[in-house]
Amino acid sequence: MSLNVVTLVGRVGQDPDVKYFESGTVKCRLTLAVDRRTRNSDEPDWFSLELWGKTAEVAANYVRKGSLIGVQGSLKFDRWQDRNSGVKRSTPIIKVDRLDLLGSKRDSDPNAANYSSGGGYSGGEF
Repeated sequence: MSLNVVTLVGRVGQDPDVKYFESGTVKCRLTLAVDRRTRNSDEPDWFSLELWGKTAEVAANYVRKGSLIGVQGSLKFDRWQDRNSGVKRSTPIIKVDRLDLLGSKRDSDPNAANYSSGGGYSGGEF
């Protein structure tokens, strides 16, 4: 048995980076700060998020820097070879399947509050 599920709640670090492809597909990238409680201070952990399709469109329209969101998805690694040094590199990315907009009146619009990559509204909590 294998399991790859990531659930995070935090604040968005910058406005969405949205790309529209000729095929009609939409891709959105975000960073998410999630508080990590320690004895001495609260330090955020930063995560890179990747959203596709309708979920990406919702993020593009409703998410802004500082927005409180919840996401559920899976961990993947983007891999590439550095053009200058030839060194193989990788970075962890959370591929978001579900996006929950939390915190503000605009974010709690019932027509856009809970979207998943399966398309459409998926009410309730995660």
